[in-house]
Amino acid sequence: MKLIKTTEAVGQVLCHDMTQIIPGEYKGARFRKGHVVTKKDIPILLSMGKENLYIFEMDEDKLHENDAAEILCRLCKGANISRSEVKEGKIELVAAIDGLFTLNREKLTTVNSIEELMIATRKGDTAVHKGDKLAGTRVIPLVIDKEKLNQAEDIVAGDPIMNVLPYTLKTAAVITTGSEVFHGRIEDKFTPVLIEKLSAYDITVTEHLTVDDGMEHIVDAINKVKGKADMILCTGGMSVDPDDRTPGAIKESGADIVTYGAPVLPGAMFLLGYFEDSTPIMGLPGCVMYAKATIFDLVLPRIAAGVKLSKADFIAYGEGGLCLGCEKCTYPHCPFGK
Repeated sequence: MKLIKTTEAVGQVLCHDMTQIIPGEYKGARFRKGHVVTKKDIPILLSMGKENLYIFEMDEDKLHENDAAEILCRLCKGANISRSEVKEGKIELVAAIDGLFTLNREKLTTVNSIEELMIATRKGDTAVHKGDKLAGTRVIPLVIDKEKLNQAEDIVAGDPIMNVLPYTLKTAAVITTGSEVFHGRIEDKFTPVLIEKLSAYDITVTEHLTVDDGMEHIVDAINKVKGKADMILCTGGMSVDPDDRTPGAIKESGADIVTYGAPVLPGAMFLLGYFEDSTPIMGLPGCVMYAKATIFDLVLPRIAAGVKLSKADFIAYGEGGLCLGCEKCTYPHCPFGK
């Protein structure tokens, strides 16, 4: 700390709260610890009897918490993200659009490993709505070594840690399989569920075919809708029963299978593949029809945003991939998928 005359304190950082008392009207902190003194503050401070002030000794190797927060904000803020004003050394980031919140986990972890730096975020690879809070940034002390922020800038290297991706896939083809539906023995209750789930991402079902369990019929249906929609969804026939031919038909249609099976309950029998033009095709297990939240709800935001998933992405779902089956479902405000 350093003691200086109040009239010479413009641009300096206060070391402690400054209390103002106006008899019968007000008593409280007029200026908070960390406040940067401005020219208009001087008359007020003098009226409070503050002829001298204790201030932090700043030099070119130090940064005030507000300035440090601005740097962290810049390192975090990517596409389609808005920010708050800096307040008490903290800046909050919010989604500027509906979309998929993504982040670079390696960079986030490395920056947070630097002593006295802090970035707190919501779970990445999840759907967000415009105005949703995404992250908060600040440094721990009031004044911090500039070198620590330089380290963070080197780690991020001009590629922001966070982005919100818009949903770019807008149409879907649904292929309903199963002789019981094809022959009208039971009502198709799966497709209405899909229409509702897809609509949350502005995806429209533009093609819908119903076929029996014959593999050649399923393959033919897939080939008929190829190129007519941004994604293909196959319902029914995803278990290990002898008559369940959907996984084999998807492979026979020429799709490159990413995974058949996922460490997620409900949804273990889920299948994802891609065609050469990157069109995703999914085989949806029956749980998607009746369970509130399944593997389909976890992957759909990423698929809708055009993110191409790998086997490693599905392996990572194992931690948090168990739905607790709560009596009252609060998904996505719960641990499932997180």
